[in-house]
Amino acid sequence: MTAPTRGRSIAAPLGAAAAAVGGAVMLHVRDPRTSTYLPCPFHALTGLWCPGCGATRALGDLTRGDLAAAASSNIFAVGLAVVAVAVWALWLRARWTGRLLSLPRINRPTTIALIAALTVFTVVRNTPWGTAIAPT
Repeated sequence: MTAPTRGRSIAAPLGAAAAAVGGAVMLHVRDPRTSTYLPCPFHALTGLWCPGCGATRALGDLTRGDLAAAASSNIFAVGLAVVAVAVWALWLRARWTGRLLSLPRINRPTTIALIAALTVFTVVRNTPWGTAIAPT
């Protein structure tokens, strides 16, 4: 059996990048602020903002380079996008060099802190004093 070529080994990261670029182009061309995408079922049923509400608008704003608008739509989505790009870059480097991708494990206290932060974010954005972090 022969070892995979470098081109074959980076095919998966490049395919993921192509899919992400395709999604970004769609969000750039068809602005989520003016187009009708699928509504959030949680918001449609309750009238409350879920932790993901505004993420599509935030990612659309990122494609236009408007970081302030993206952060005001959903700051967690912006952070997740940064983490996703970093993990993708590590994945590509690992495949390019022929090494295994080694990511740090998320321990229990970190998981609890992230869930708590997301819960506080969700509660605050649904209160009168949290309108600055609610999607517009």
